[in-house]
Amino acid sequence: MKFDVVIVGGGLVGASLALALKDSGLKIALVEFRPVPPLPADESWDSRVYAISPGSAAFLQNLGVWDALDQERVTPVYNMAVFGDDNAARLDFSAYNIGVPELAFIVENRQLQHAAWKGLKCRENPIKVFCPAQCSMMLRAESHAELHLDDGTVVQTGLIVGADGVNSWVREQAGIEVARHAYQQMGVVANFDATRPHNNVAHQWFRRDGVLALLPMPGRLVSMVWSTREELAQTMLGLPEKELCERVVRASQHVLGEMRLVTRPAAFPLNFVHVKKLAQPHLALIGDAAHGIHPLAGQGVNLGLRDAQELASVIRSRGLQSDCGDYLLLRRYERARKEDILAMELVTDSLQKLFSHTHPTLIRLRNLGLEITNRLPLIKDRLMQQALN
Repeated sequence: MKFDVVIVGGGLVGASLALALKDSGLKIALVEFRPVPPLPADESWDSRVYAISPGSAAFLQNLGVWDALDQERVTPVYNMAVFGDDNAARLDFSAYNIGVPELAFIVENRQLQHAAWKGLKCRENPIKVFCPAQCSMMLRAESHAELHLDDGTVVQTGLIVGADGVNSWVREQAGIEVARHAYQQMGVVANFDATRPHNNVAHQWFRRDGVLALLPMPGRLVSMVWSTREELAQTMLGLPEKELCERVVRASQHVLGEMRLVTRPAAFPLNFVHVKKLAQPHLALIGDAAHGIHPLAGQGVNLGLRDAQELASVIRSRGLQSDCGDYLLLRRYERARKEDILAMELVTDSLQKLFSHTHPTLIRLRNLGLEITNRLPLIKDRLMQQALN
């Protein structure tokens, strides 16, 4: 079976790239090893949410994904309040002050996945989907690449795109070097119903035991992301509901009143992953296969969607070049994404290290930095403009 582009990984980023290329005249295939579950029949909530930037929302809207969402489960963020660990320092962001309708949208992971796959499964969609299907071998020749699936299917293509996550099989098969370190932290996620309205404000606390975020959801629901030490994360996972709620209320300084647990907590390990190359002949990496950052800025998925958007643009504007896997073509993609990725890696890794340090002088300096930034509108606006992309 011959294709121009084969995407390995059917998460939001991989599916978005496939949809961005569906009407390009190219033969596109997508390989996903997990069966895609349907939305639950009840009104339950997903404890894993994304903060989708306005730029990413516009990209998803162009693909038909955004309009396929249940808009009643999409919550705009109008303001953001960031607190230091001295109970005094804070940093405030406002959509109104920078002249935009919203800073971000909070959307459940499975709602986005469902909307993207709804587009992939559309009868008019020319994309060939192998799901569930496991890759067993990847071979590359001078003129093309081959992907062998575990059922014996052999797929020949000009370009293999690795969109298969932080522990990417495609990246490993290509022998691409990775620099990584574990933060010795886990991200604990859960949803709560609060007694006070959130007023579409995202709250974040840089605490000495980690970073706590409460993100607005429909009604008075909030989604918690608490990045904290592994031992504390495990303790939180084992707490009775009442004790967990009380701990979150105290940590959030009672800003939203009392809380009731809506979804049981879950946790995932946090790692920094820097990928040395995003492209090789007949191969490109996007999404978590191309980078792994700390979730304190909530920008991981947006970084991946910008990868997909840029790679689709490079492929579509290739001119007379018939081979989508031409290395010079893929180098254009790599150069275009390098600055954005490096900047986000540097900012998130540096902030994590800064707020994990216990030296008294650094504690004073980091809180002072929040206060100074809060008083300088030009710097605040520059920070937010970057996050809006």
